[in-house]
Amino acid sequence: MAILNKLITALRGGINDVGESIVDSQALRILDQEIRDADAELKQAKESLANIMAQQKLADKQVAEIKTKIAEYEGYAIKALENNNDDLALEVAEKIAKLENDLTNQQKQATSFADSVSSLRQTISQTEINIRNLKQQVDIVKATESVQKAQTAISQRYGGSTAKLQTALDSLDRIKKRQDKTAAKIEAKNELAMAENNDELEAKLEAAGIKNDSSKANAILAKLKDKQNLQK
Repeated sequence: MAILNKLITALRGGINDVGESIVDSQALRILDQEIRDADAELKQAKESLANIMAQQKLADKQVAEIKTKIAEYEGYAIKALENNNDDLALEVAEKIAKLENDLTNQQKQATSFADSVSSLRQTISQTEINIRNLKQQVDIVKATESVQKAQTAISQRYGGSTAKLQTALDSLDRIKKRQDKTAAKIEAKNELAMAENNDELEAKLEAAGIKNDSSKANAILAKLKDKQNLQK
């Protein structure tokens, strides 16, 4: 019996581990859905707030109307008293009493609506802040998750085989050296081509009698003579 209990306990533990593993693997998806649900509930709360605010406005309007009625009937009562019509004044006073009772009840409703509006406003404002913060945290978690997946992929591809990574780096180095050698050859060919062009131009100038090497030699000789004369 003790062995059976242990097996049942182990099975329950395994089920819990599997359940937690599934929840962890779907954590971001679950969190996204929870945020969507919170957004929907927040929208419903705002609609409820709008309805309560409308009721508050109606209650405030009725309070104002009752106050106007009370002031009106107070004027009637005063006129009845001025005319020594106490019975009519009493009837008017009874009407005023009823209006004042209605006013009290209506003011209580208006106050209740106002309190509900204030409370809901604070709750909605705080909920908006919480949802916004939660969305920011989810964005950070998603970004981190993507980076870690990339790091894992690189680690699995190269981390277990340093030789492969080194081979890739060696190939890259050989390519760079080959490119440098090709660039040097191109530069040398360009220099040779420029030198050949200069030689051809010099030959053409000499053939045309425009440029004479003897004139250059005579100029150098003149400079040497001037230098010799200065030394005497």
